[in-house]
Amino acid sequence: MAQKIPLVDLKAQYAAIQQDIDTAIQQVIGSTAFIMGPEVRSFEEAFATFCGSPYCVGVASGTAALELVLRAGGVGPDHEVITAAHTFIATAEAISAVGARPVFVDIDPRTYNLDPDAVAAAVTPATRAILPVHIYGQPADMDRINAIAKTHGLLVVEDAAQAHGATWNGHCAGTLGDAACFSFYPGKNLGAYGDAGAVTTADARLAEQVRLLRNHGRHSKYLHEMKGFGERMDTLQAAVLLAKLRHLQRWTAARRRLAARYTEQLASLELETPYVDARANPAWHLYVIRTPQREALQTFLQERGIGVGVHYPVPLHLQPAYTDLGYRRGELPVTEAVADTCLSLPLFPEMTDAQQDYVVEQIRLFLEG
Repeated sequence: MAQKIPLVDLKAQYAAIQQDIDTAIQQVIGSTAFIMGPEVRSFEEAFATFCGSPYCVGVASGTAALELVLRAGGVGPDHEVITAAHTFIATAEAISAVGARPVFVDIDPRTYNLDPDAVAAAVTPATRAILPVHIYGQPADMDRINAIAKTHGLLVVEDAAQAHGATWNGHCAGTLGDAACFSFYPGKNLGAYGDAGAVTTADARLAEQVRLLRNHGRHSKYLHEMKGFGERMDTLQAAVLLAKLRHLQRWTAARRRLAARYTEQLASLELETPYVDARANPAWHLYVIRTPQREALQTFLQERGIGVGVHYPVPLHLQPAYTDLGYRRGELPVTEAVADTCLSLPLFPEMTDAQQDYVVEQIRLFLEG
């Protein structure tokens, strides 16, 4: 009998922690401190501790986090920022927003993260920063990326939007570069009930610049030290995130168990399961398989009530929005091959073994004809 299994089940998550969420929201409504209320500072402190970072600055979205960090780091017109094309467009939009040029390089064929050799080859005198994306929740090769950056004096900004709680050599995402940017979009491993984001860094000056930029360049109400933006994290989102953060380690453990279970059960089938670098412990935001029969399998599973997704079908270097950069199909062959064959399976902490068994059974039925 067909089941209904979503890609992500936010209703199940809310049902499991409803009292925590309702109480947190009601406290903010009762206080009416909707902008920069005390819960924002409390969340910043708690998330900094979670990541092992000295500083955390809450902002309005993951996109805002990326843009404000680049601005605070001195990236601007006539600069280049090296990044991946296999990611959501916000990564590149932030580069464009500060007036810099995104330089897309190819990805590792196993991890789908930035290929360090491609990064090294792309550095020019105009390069100002490297922006690695920890895609699907697995950290990029930060050892080599940081070494390249040190050689050339470049800023390293982690796009950790999918990597809450992931580690590289035992160190948490958010502490692996000069700064890191997190998204708390509702479907993320730690998700708000609207848009929200954060910047983590060990650089006190950078943190202070982001604090000023997010709040119209000011510390006091009508004294503005610089031209800034209205990119503050609102208090309701901070309260929701603070309530959820207490459960994040448990949720991540559940994701890791389910990911291992997928890998074990799919191992004998004619498809490619995720590769994990020995130095990484992913947060498993997504569990992504690859198959040349992607479209047919996607349709087959959807017809049987299984929510699947494609992250991401059109690489950024081939997006209409970036035709001005002059990239052509074939320039990033690994990126394009992954985009043409990847499929995200349902994965969420509340997923039951029975639900997962059903997904695997349907994949087996399809592949075995």
